[in-house]
Amino acid sequence: MEKALIIALDFNSLEEVTAFLDQFQEEKLFVKVGMELFYSAGPSIITEIKKRGHQIFLDLKLHDIPNTVKQAMKVLAKLDVDLVNVHAAGGKWMMEAALAGLQEGTQEGKQRPAIIAVTQLTSTTEEDMQHDQRIPLTLEQSVLSYATLASEAGLDGVVCSTHEVEAIHGKLGNDFLTVTPGIRMADDDTHDQKRIATPEKARLLGTNSIVVGRSITKATSPVEAYRLVKKAWEGTN
Repeated sequence: MEKALIIALDFNSLEEVTAFLDQFQEEKLFVKVGMELFYSAGPSIITEIKKRGHQIFLDLKLHDIPNTVKQAMKVLAKLDVDLVNVHAAGGKWMMEAALAGLQEGTQEGKQRPAIIAVTQLTSTTEEDMQHDQRIPLTLEQSVLSYATLASEAGLDGVVCSTHEVEAIHGKLGNDFLTVTPGIRMADDDTHDQKRIATPEKARLLGTNSIVVGRSITKATSPVEAYRLVKKAWEGTN
């Protein structure tokens, strides 16, 4: 998967998504369909976005017993999305099963979707992790442990914050994907995100792809906002 600016479609209906995408006549986008949108609109949302020629990160964060995740991934592979994910906390066996399901479900002649594992959510602080999850590590140590497990399971990369990117690439190499949400422009509201960064900072830290939502989707001019973020991300402004 090439470096990408992924737009989180923070909507809950097909109508809202099409109205948003209608504004992009020249750009081919990489968009994220999360739980709210997928559960509301169903698989038809994937078909509609693909008809427009955009790439899709289907962000459902699967976490269940290995066989259930494997069978679910076989179904998701048939949707022709480009990127999917699981929770690394499900363990190595579950992640291996997820990858196997994707491989089995991908149609012959097509490339299987890339698969990454969620490490620690960008809304989680170190104090939250230690208190709520009872993990007696630093946040970076926990993320690196999950990333190593995902690599051993054969996954393509992880979801992490920008703060852990250098440590992950230092241990697992630059080809192991880091996809970082929590990206905001310098003057944007942080909302519920705790471990955030600007597109420029993410680029300098070496992350492979960034996920940007409200900074684009809630902007007065989403197309103009997208182009500004893209310039910052690519270092061309």
